[in-house]
Amino acid sequence: MYNPDAWQHDQEYLSIVNDLLQHQEVQQLEQYTQHHFSNRLRHSISVSYQSYKIAKFVGGDSVATARAGLLHDMFYYDWRVTKFSEGSHAYVHPRIALANAQKITHISDKEADIIVKHMFGATIGLPKYRESWIVSLVDDFAAVNEYLIPKAYLTYFKWRTRWVKKVSEVFA
Repeated sequence: MYNPDAWQHDQEYLSIVNDLLQHQEVQQLEQYTQHHFSNRLRHSISVSYQSYKIAKFVGGDSVATARAGLLHDMFYYDWRVTKFSEGSHAYVHPRIALANAQKITHISDKEADIIVKHMFGATIGLPKYRESWIVSLVDDFAAVNEYLIPKAYLTYFKWRTRWVKKVSEVFA
């Protein structure tokens, strides 16, 4: 089972991303809701750490994967409200995230590709590196996980509460 706090105890991972986590620009991602039941910082750390573990396992560039995974959603607006004339949120936000990331650290070509192509499937930009594919797929999985699992629990408990109430009325 996946432990969402495991990253905090992984010294190798922390040595890769700790300088980024110290930036106020990264910390302020916590203020934005992501996928209804999470915040953008928690989501970004989850994508970063899971992608890092996969890249490490397959012999990929785990450093670029961890760092770009952390910065892939570095934008500061509610995408449900803010609209752009340049295109959809799926197209625009990776480019905004890249520009914001470049303001706080050097971004390699591979890291740029990871950030800009992480919405593959919703956009047509084909990932160039396997690390880009990893982050894109992990991001999709995380988005579904962050939305559906809490939604399923809420639905179950709402249903269970109604069911228990009806049963107790029958036997009252």
